[in-house]
Amino acid sequence: MEGTDSLASCANHRVLLGSVLLCAAALLCSGTGTASAAEGPSSGSIASSNVPVASDARLAGDGKRTRFVLDLDKSIQFRAFALADPYRVVVDIPQVSFQLPPETGITGRGLVKAFRYGMVMPGGSRIVFDLTGPAKIAKSYVLDAANGQPPRLVLELEQVDRTSFVQSLAVESRPELRPAIADAADPTVAVKTAAEPKPADAADLRPVVVIDPGHGGVDNGTQAGGENEKDLVLGFGLALRDRIEKGGKYRVVMTREDDTFIPLADRVRIARNQSAALFVSIHADALPRGEGDAQGATIYTLADRASDSEAERLAEAENKADAIGGVNLTEEPTEVADILIDLARRETRAFSNRFARLLMGEMKTTARMHKHPLKSAGFKVLKAPDVPSVLVELGYVSNKDDLEHLQSESWRAKIVGSMGQAIDAFFAKRLAKAGSSN
Repeated sequence: MEGTDSLASCANHRVLLGSVLLCAAALLCSGTGTASAAEGPSSGSIASSNVPVASDARLAGDGKRTRFVLDLDKSIQFRAFALADPYRVVVDIPQVSFQLPPETGITGRGLVKAFRYGMVMPGGSRIVFDLTGPAKIAKSYVLDAANGQPPRLVLELEQVDRTSFVQSLAVESRPELRPAIADAADPTVAVKTAAEPKPADAADLRPVVVIDPGHGGVDNGTQAGGENEKDLVLGFGLALRDRIEKGGKYRVVMTREDDTFIPLADRVRIARNQSAALFVSIHADALPRGEGDAQGATIYTLADRASDSEAERLAEAENKADAIGGVNLTEEPTEVADILIDLARRETRAFSNRFARLLMGEMKTTARMHKHPLKSAGFKVLKAPDVPSVLVELGYVSNKDDLEHLQSESWRAKIVGSMGQAIDAFFAKRLAKAGSSN
C-alpha cells in the first residue's frame, strides 16, 4: 500500500499481527541477567552523595601481563568476566561517578587496546576492556584505603592461548556452544531497561512517537573536538521531545533520557511494546581518519542491501553497539514465515520511506544535507517489522562546521522545528480521519 490512508490499515491489523510476532517482540530481553557481584541499590534513584567517585584509572605492564587500577573514594564490590569474539573483559560495578581525566581509556597498553566506562542502568556502571588477544583474569580485587592511598579496584590480566581462553569462559559464553543456546538470552547480559516507559492509557489514542538517542553510558559513540556523540544526540533528542509534546498531538516515548547504555534489542522492543506509530533514531557520524571529509545530514531506512559502501560501513559500526557495551547477545530467533509478517514488513518499509522523504524535504530548508541525503542499510535498530523507522545522522562530528552546528542551540532549534513539521505532515491525514470519526 502507498500513501497515508494505508497507515490506518496498518494499525487495524496490528492486533492480528501481535500474536504472530510475539516471539520477535521478546528480543532476548527476558534472560536471567547478571548483576554485579555485590548488589548496589536496586533503585535508579541514588542519592548523589552515596555514589562512589572514580578519580583516576591507569594501565601498567606488557603483552604478557597487564594490570588495571581504578582509584575510588570508597570501596565497592564488583563482578568481572571475559567475552569472546571480539576478546573483551567486562567489569560490572555499582553506579559510579566517573571523574577521570580527559582521554582516559582511548589508548591502551599491553593486553588492553582501549577501555571505556559508563552507566549501563540506574544503579549500575560498567567498564569494558578491548583486548589485543585472548587473556584471562588472573586476579581481581579491591584494596581498602590505607597509608594515605584511596580504595582501589585492581584487575590483573594474563595472556593465554585461544583454547585456554575459551575454556575459561562461562559455558553459556563459549563461542562453540552459541548455536545450542540460540533461543536463550545470554546470562552475561546485565542491562535491562530498568525504567521502561509504561504503555499508553487505553483512552489515549494519540499516535506514539519513539525518539531514540543513540549510544549512551559505556558506549560513547563517535568522538571529536572534545565531544561525545552520545551527549550531542541526547541533547537533541530531549529538545525534539519537548517540541513534539508542546503540540499535544502525539505521545512521546524516549528510549533513554540520561547517560545510560540501552542494548539495540531493547530499543526496538520499547517501540513495539509501546505500539509506536513512528520510531526516530538520532545519531551523528564520523569518518575514520584518512578517509577524507564529509558533511551534512543523512536519513537512513532499513534495507537488506546497503545503498552504498558508506551506508554499509555505518550500519556495521552501529550494529556493534552491543559488543561495545560488553553485551554478548545471541542471534535473534528466526521469525515464523507468515504472509502477515511479510505484509507488515512491506507496509512498514513503505511508511518508513515515505517519512524519510518528508523529513528530507523539511530538513533541507534549514540544515545542510549530505550530497546523497537518503540512504539505506541493515541497521538492527530499524528492524521492528510493524513500526515505521528511520535513523537520522545529524552531521559528521569529524567535520569542523558540522560539529559547530551540533554544538549550537540555535541550529538545534531549527532542525528540531523542521523534524516536528515532517512528523506533522506524516500523521496529518490519519489525525484528520480520527477527528472526523468522533
